[in-house]
Amino acid sequence: MEAGGVADTLLSGSCLLFTLGMFSTGLSDLRHMWMTRRVDNVQFLPFLTTDVNNLSWLSYGTLKGDGTLIIVNAVGAVLQTLYILVYLHYCPRKAKVIQTKSTQRLSFSLTIATLLTSASWTLYGYQLRDPYIMVPNLPGILTSVIRLWLFWKYPQEQDRNYQLLQT
Repeated sequence: MEAGGVADTLLSGSCLLFTLGMFSTGLSDLRHMWMTRRVDNVQFLPFLTTDVNNLSWLSYGTLKGDGTLIIVNAVGAVLQTLYILVYLHYCPRKAKVIQTKSTQRLSFSLTIATLLTSASWTLYGYQLRDPYIMVPNLPGILTSVIRLWLFWKYPQEQDRNYQLLQT
């Protein structure tokens, strides 16, 4: 295998690893919803936007014939759809939105996973010289950096019951 092939395989593997790791961060939220039968500390929007994103990338990967894009986004679409269905099952009819200076409703593990995933996909797109892979992942890097700043500015104080579920 030539040097370019090895680098392609390593980068493709890191994209798979980081992306599947990012999707798995939702498992703690899924377990929390299942055990408490509530969605009180779980955000819906990341599940929805990631599912739409996965379906879009799955379409692009299919058109391009890129196995890495197809595998990652097929798995992601299935998991995100599962998260959405469980969320909707336990969601109360009237949701209250409370603005606080708290990062309690943000997922630190999802922030780190998104940063690593977006960075690896950006590098993958750069290596392939494919702006359609590279450019859409730049906002993931930017928003992750912003969320990390929020975690620094407003340290997270978790509910003890929720913290026990995550261990």
